[in-house]
Amino acid sequence: MVRLRIKDIAEKRQLNRYQLQMRAGVTMPLLSRYWNNRTESVNLEALGKIAHALGVSVHELFADNEEDR
Repeated sequence: MVRLRIKDIAEKRQLNRYQLQMRAGVTMPLLSRYWNNRTESVNLEALGKIAHALGVSVHELFADNEEDR
């Protein structure tokens, strides 16, 4: 399962889902799935848009397995 840090990063930048969705230009259902970690696969193009909107690289959106321990 894929674990993403989108919510954590967005909240540190004081962005809510709607603001991030507008900045990234992705659909709300897609962003909500990623925000709540309810996905088993990801769209790299969408992740690129989200990463750009957050000012981070795509690889920073993925949680490290060590963080889950």
